[in-house]
Amino acid sequence: MFTSRQLLEKLVAFDTTSRESNLALIDFVWRYLNDLGVSGELIHNAERSKANLYARLGPAGDGGVMLSGHSDVVPVEGQNWSVPPFVLTERDGKLYGRGTADMKGYIACMLAAVPHFLAQPLKQPLHLAISYDEEVGCLGVRTLLEALSQRPEKPSICLIGEPTELQPVLGHKGKLGVRCEVKGAACHSAYSPQGVNAIEYAAQLVHQLTAIGERLAQTEQHDTRFDPPFTTVQTGIIRGGTVLNIVPAECVFDFEVRTLPQHDAQAVAAEIDTFAQSELVPRMQAVAVDSAIRFYPISGYPGLLTDAQSDAARLIAYLTQSSDFSTVAFGTEGGLFHQAGIPSVICGPGSMAQGHKPDEFISIAQLDACDAMMQRLAAWMRQ
Repeated sequence: MFTSRQLLEKLVAFDTTSRESNLALIDFVWRYLNDLGVSGELIHNAERSKANLYARLGPAGDGGVMLSGHSDVVPVEGQNWSVPPFVLTERDGKLYGRGTADMKGYIACMLAAVPHFLAQPLKQPLHLAISYDEEVGCLGVRTLLEALSQRPEKPSICLIGEPTELQPVLGHKGKLGVRCEVKGAACHSAYSPQGVNAIEYAAQLVHQLTAIGERLAQTEQHDTRFDPPFTTVQTGIIRGGTVLNIVPAECVFDFEVRTLPQHDAQAVAAEIDTFAQSELVPRMQAVAVDSAIRFYPISGYPGLLTDAQSDAARLIAYLTQSSDFSTVAFGTEGGLFHQAGIPSVICGPGSMAQGHKPDEFISIAQLDACDAMMQRLAAWMRQ
């Protein structure tokens, strides 16, 4: 048997940055579970370079609890680490390494608890899921959910172990990332009216997005369970032009919408597209007929807001011994699980305040507390 600390040391040693394969880590987990008599199933991406792992133990039948975490981590390049990022380092009651908080600490506790779950007379099944490419748009879990949708027996609750310092979380915002490509017409800047300045038209779109964001930030749109308490719109990247004396023929910019769960990010995308096609494109094409504005989705996931009176909320209140439910600013796979008919809650060890940063860490106390939470879950599943 391995302790959660020992397992975390092994998990951190795998460089599962999203651009890399996660198969070495998944193979280690698969062998670990197989040695315990638990059959794991791999659900690969199309290139078979990455895989989700799904396993199930306990009695047959519908329902039960799923413990879910993602295997990928964010890059370390450009960060000033004082310890090797892929070697677990203990210092002053903290365990340092990439992914310790987000979220290999939770996966380590989940795996360390498997022998204890196997020793229990569980009254309902326990499902285990480890996904890939969460950090780049919650991509990998979609194939896992597609596979689960084809099966008659599904979990009734999903506990996603993103770092919340083991506080019970019921919701987060959704996200939609969009790329806009503006095609204008180049000419010498001395004759700029004869061209279509793609940057200037892009600027009008950005201005319109800002106005949409300001409208969505009005007080009547607020939901104080979230921080900030409204849907946000922001432009993060813009590129265009070559030299100053040429009217730019192309401009590309990316924007994102982070929506309250009750709002639809696609409505913002549709509004800016309508503005572009009805207000801007006709003016552009009056000068150059092949001018155009096109939008392409580049990332996205739904928001989550689980009912505080649901079975999932009652379970997480029992496990954390707290009904002080909250929300988080970052996104998770929870909205996708919820869309698939599996009510989800978020609770895991560590803090996102340490996630994605140099010298990422999780405290040993948090790891121990998560181990204790797994023990409480086993007791609950015996009932």
